[in-house]
Amino acid sequence: MKVVERYILRRAFAVFIAALTWTLVIVWTTQVLGRIDLVTDSGQSALTFFEVAALILPTLIPIVVPFAVTIGVALTLSSMNSDSELVVLNAAGASRMTVIRPILILAVGASVFSLLVHNVADPMARQRNRELIASSRADLLSLIIQEGTFRKVDEGLFVQVGERLPNGGLGSIFVADSREPNVDLVYYAKDGAFIERDSKQMLVMNDGVIHRKAPGGEVSVISFDSYAFDLSEFSAVAKEVTMQPKDRSTPYLMNPSPSDKYYQRNPRLFTAELDRRFTEWLYPIAFALIALAVAGDARSHREARIHPLVTTITIALFFRWLGFFAGSKAETVAWVRYAVYAVPIVTALIAIWFIRTNRSMELPVSVADRIASVWAQIRDRITALRLRLGGGAPHQGAA
Repeated sequence: MKVVERYILRRAFAVFIAALTWTLVIVWTTQVLGRIDLVTDSGQSALTFFEVAALILPTLIPIVVPFAVTIGVALTLSSMNSDSELVVLNAAGASRMTVIRPILILAVGASVFSLLVHNVADPMARQRNRELIASSRADLLSLIIQEGTFRKVDEGLFVQVGERLPNGGLGSIFVADSREPNVDLVYYAKDGAFIERDSKQMLVMNDGVIHRKAPGGEVSVISFDSYAFDLSEFSAVAKEVTMQPKDRSTPYLMNPSPSDKYYQRNPRLFTAELDRRFTEWLYPIAFALIALAVAGDARSHREARIHPLVTTITIALFFRWLGFFAGSKAETVAWVRYAVYAVPIVTALIAIWFIRTNRSMELPVSVADRIASVWAQIRDRITALRLRLGGGAPHQGAA
């Protein structure tokens, strides 16, 4: 590899890593916030929460990598053009392959990385995530025995324990059950305990009352000396680890078990997921070619055009949306699976045609003008907000 090619590869790789890191942090943070209920509702430790949060990363990487490649390549080539480095390379007689070769090396490396994550790391992480969530929901004793807090056992079923007694029992037990439509049951007992009877987990409540609200609005109160509430059904259901097609390994998707309930219900889900895994890795290469077609040639600074990064991201988002749309439709329509493969391949071929014919891939004039207008409005509003926060309009010079 030539010195210039190593220089381009090093610059593009540095920007790619920076873009990948920051994009992952932002997307990962938004996903992690939705997992906080694992700690607050299930009573799990912070270590379990961080493990679940870490297991999200393999799912996000294949989605983020293509755009990180796009940003890395577009920013690198745009910066080299602004510094007249591409002009110098052309004047020195260097071929376009001097620029294309290091970019393709970066794109192929990113594609292989995405392929391994999507087909190896992601299924393993998803399976472990399912097991952790099932385990946290199955631990009913740790869920309920926390003093002074309402705990959700099932949809419409809440339990509160006022205190833990020295003898191991429970005091001031409150249970709200609204699982049956139009019927609300409220249990209150002075004390009770968890016991196991015939391999069943029971909450036995002593010296309490049951308030029952009927559909017509009538409320009846029933006193009891002892009442057993069966919790075994919730424990059994929670311990079951249900694996969806996205959670399965690639070899399993290629040869699923005939007894798999998801496979029996809709075999297309397995085929669609397999097609996604065999095509997602093509997008880093396709997007790198788009960036080359947009920003890979030397351009005059006086030539008015939208920033290459904006053009590249806009085109990449359009084709990525097509890929997502085809992937979702392939779950129900058989022939759409060919479109899943066609989108990244056609995208790459279009970009290659622009590169081979020495054409620059640009947005249509109307779209470019619209983007420029929106950007100008955003910039003006930011400037006005900055002036307002700074204490008003800038001082005018004396006439």
